[in-house]
Amino acid sequence: MYYDYWGLKKPPFDNVPDPSMYVESHASVENTIAETLFAIEEGNECIAVIVGDVGLGKTLSLRLILDNLSPDKYKVAFITNPDMSFVQLMREIVGQLTGHPCEIQKRIDLLEMFNKIIFQTADEGKKVLLFIDEANALPPGNLESLRLLTNMQEDHRNLFTIVLAGQIELARRLEHPRRANLFQRIGTYCRIDKIQSPDLIKDYVETRLRLAGCEKKIFTDDAIDALWEYSEHGVPRLINKICKLCLKAGETNAFEIIDGPAAKQIAERFQKLTGPALQKRRPRKRLRDEGIEKKTEEEKIEQEPSDLLTLESESTSQAEPIAEPISDQPPPETWAPSDQIETQGAAETAPEPAPERVAEPAPEEARSDFYEEAIVGKFKIKIGIPLQILKVAASSTRENRIKLAGSLAAQTLDKYPQLTSETSTDPVALWSEIKSLILNAFEREMAQSEVGEVATAG
Repeated sequence: MYYDYWGLKKPPFDNVPDPSMYVESHASVENTIAETLFAIEEGNECIAVIVGDVGLGKTLSLRLILDNLSPDKYKVAFITNPDMSFVQLMREIVGQLTGHPCEIQKRIDLLEMFNKIIFQTADEGKKVLLFIDEANALPPGNLESLRLLTNMQEDHRNLFTIVLAGQIELARRLEHPRRANLFQRIGTYCRIDKIQSPDLIKDYVETRLRLAGCEKKIFTDDAIDALWEYSEHGVPRLINKICKLCLKAGETNAFEIIDGPAAKQIAERFQKLTGPALQKRRPRKRLRDEGIEKKTEEEKIEQEPSDLLTLESESTSQAEPIAEPISDQPPPETWAPSDQIETQGAAETAPEPAPERVAEPAPEEARSDFYEEAIVGKFKIKIGIPLQILKVAASSTRENRIKLAGSLAAQTLDKYPQLTSETSTDPVALWSEIKSLILNAFEREMAQSEVGEVATAG
């Protein structure tokens, strides 16, 4: 494994909310944790809110808050996917608080059960906490239902606290004039920002390496400067991704350190892969009669989350050029969208095989002369390899073939964002797998060339 090469005991830059890897160099996270703990433990608040852009550490903050709470004093429900009806939400909450699946179907019965739980918990000397991550995905009506839920309190104390964490969309909805009644009930309102300077990024990187068992300096100062620039000036998730890719590239190329040029090359190569997610609205189809007025900006905010489409931003930077301009001719086969099922050509009477997911290339995918089909992760893809590159690889050293394969693998990941769409996916592992497939294609081309030369000589 790449982290063994660097003498580490575990991966230092995995993008998971691991409290053991927390670094106290992110001031807004520290302030958020402190203020939310105050709202829960001392402030007697009914609602606490955490907002921030993607990749800044909202989920990690929630985990750290939980780790700082005594389990003897609190009964907790933690919702990670709140995009559901209010009845489904309450069933999930009641199920987590009671410790067994909730079979209640009616809203009024669920509210009665929740009311019973919070008073029983108070009699036990505890308090109920409801953590809702990704709260920007809550349907608009559920925000009002949660506000009404806070009326279930005693006159002199709050029997439960709701902690909402979400993207900036959540802040816009909470601050909408229609939600003044809800906004006024928020006890603490925290915003998580980026890591604020290159010096703090240096402390962040070196501390995570130390927590993973590192005993030497790996990233030089100019590498830290590159991390600052290519992480959009301090987005922790992007820092983690670039650092992990640098460590993997260091293992592949037998580096002793990661310097500025190496970090810059890796960051540029994977810039689209590590770009931030932006939320764009899907146009809504509606009649445009003369008598219908256009929606105001305030009304647009009230759209259901089903009308929102999360898309990866398109970076203007491209992967490092490695070949002459590629032919504009389309490939011999047509790509199918990833959500369609590709049949295997079996007889209609035979049982159908398991559906195979087909990755859809990005719209601006360049066309290549040679295609290598492969199953990578959960998808079937085609790896484009220009014939000119095949010929160059056949006559190059193994070191050059490895570099060519690595660059082509980076471009392939760039063309197929579906491969890394799941948060649990390790892009480095996918990159290595694709690189190995390309190297195998190079080896086959070399073997065929040798056979051709022998035949010609004969």
